[in-house]
Amino acid sequence: MKIICIGRNYRKHIEELGNDIPDEPVVFLKPDTALVPKNNPLVLPGFSKEIHYETEIVLRINRLGKAIPEQFASRYYDAIGLGLDLTARDLQKRLKSKGLPWEKAKAFDFSALVSKEFIPVSYFKDLYDIRFRLDINGKTVQKGNTGNMIHNFDALVAYVSRFFTLRTGDLIFTGTPEGVGPLHRNDMLEGYIEDKLMFKINVK
Repeated sequence: MKIICIGRNYRKHIEELGNDIPDEPVVFLKPDTALVPKNNPLVLPGFSKEIHYETEIVLRINRLGKAIPEQFASRYYDAIGLGLDLTARDLQKRLKSKGLPWEKAKAFDFSALVSKEFIPVSYFKDLYDIRFRLDINGKTVQKGNTGNMIHNFDALVAYVSRFFTLRTGDLIFTGTPEGVGPLHRNDMLEGYIEDKLMFKINVK
């Protein structure tokens, strides 16, 4: 099972980090060891003092595919969930400043939280008008809408499949909107798609 992540897919998030808008999707991977085990708290690593949350819609791949034409891409995912892509922002900044790869800042153990439940795509009237948000300690800190993505679901599936064969069970994190920020111990996180609670987890 692969975790494929998309960076810089919401313009306002790109702006808040001072990055350039890319011509193509920015793609990076996380290993399966990045998944937060079910029913476990979210444990902050000791090597970073600035772990940021990034709330994202996650696609679940439901069939084998390679070099998928965009017009057929919707056949290759059957449900969406909600996830957190955790970033060691201080470590990422140091690595980027030296022109080094930044997997250590993105792909470390337990850097990917995924909701237990996935919602069938048939549930939604419009996949490109889905609201989602993250609350920390009862306050909304990040919210987005899939209509604001630079590259939509079908475009992402088609693009990613040019480079990586997609297999049943693979996950695609589709990018985060503006509003990212640091996590602290004892924070209580609640993630929502529309008004449906998708995850609730404590930070340790």
